[in-house]
Amino acid sequence: MINWDNPLVQAGLTMAGIFVAFNVVLMIVAYTVLAERRVLAFIQGRVGPNRVGFGGMLQPFADLLKFIFKEEIIPDKSTKFIYLLAPIIAITAALMTIIVYPFGPKITIPFTNWSFELVVARFDVALLYVLAVTSVGVYGIMLAGWSSNNKYSLMGGLRSSAQLISYELSLGLSLIGVVLINSTLDLYNIVEQQGGWFGLQWNIFFQPLGFLIYLISAIAETNRVPFDLPEAETELVAGFHTEYSALKFALFFMAEYVNMFTVSMLAATLFLGGWQGPGVGILPILGVFYFLGKVLFFLFLYIWLRGTLPRFRFDQLMNFGWKYLLPLALLNIILTATFVLLNDWLNWF
Repeated sequence: MINWDNPLVQAGLTMAGIFVAFNVVLMIVAYTVLAERRVLAFIQGRVGPNRVGFGGMLQPFADLLKFIFKEEIIPDKSTKFIYLLAPIIAITAALMTIIVYPFGPKITIPFTNWSFELVVARFDVALLYVLAVTSVGVYGIMLAGWSSNNKYSLMGGLRSSAQLISYELSLGLSLIGVVLINSTLDLYNIVEQQGGWFGLQWNIFFQPLGFLIYLISAIAETNRVPFDLPEAETELVAGFHTEYSALKFALFFMAEYVNMFTVSMLAATLFLGGWQGPGVGILPILGVFYFLGKVLFFLFLYIWLRGTLPRFRFDQLMNFGWKYLLPLALLNIILTATFVLLNDWLNWF
């Protein structure tokens, strides 16, 4: 009989949870790349990759093999140690946040008394942890731009740091409304509090402005169209990763898509109820499909925007972040604080 409370068993389960969570995320990221290429091809009247495997299903693995066997090129005048370290920082910071997202409700193993929560690590300040770790990712981009000893790469790194400062503030402030309503920084607890109205008491109904600000800021944080100024192929060749090739380029490429996935998970967790939905109380495993469905919706939105919108000019990006998003985020905090105070007096919810 397995003693589920044994520390060694708990450690083994934690390691297994990390392994499963990371592999699920990496597989979704791989097929997000394929989905993006196919959806963009459809938008543009093309076919897209469809030769490797049925319907192109093996294309991500073919791309991985291509990156593995490509020639490694390191610029002579680069700062080699920092040049090699930068993509590692970028991918590590992107992956580290996965452990705190709740993928589903508590699951009980049939015919046993043992149950577990579908989250690798749960702690009281998980939201602060996510914001702190994601802030580190920009250092990988900045160091890549500086260490390459290339003016285009340096310009991409500088743009990225300016963009992060401009939109990270709005993104963080947009989440304060959710914290005020739920009175916690524990992501699992925030999801649990959205379980009313048959699993549809989502924060987006109380925070529509905060959700809109978060969505725009998250797209800017991940350097995606129309905010992909750090890369800007038409101006900077490829921006901060101009001098990168083979697996090092693949790490930056993967970090961008992992960041897309993680900010989508945060949006689903904080604003769309996470794994909450009709029927989860009866069939808990249904919550996993609700959560992944919401995340995939945001990933599709990323792709749709890329095929629809043009890129902003850099001055437009700066003006929009400081003159519009930041004041709106502060207004949202004031309105939310007023609502919470009135609710405490009048007991509306």
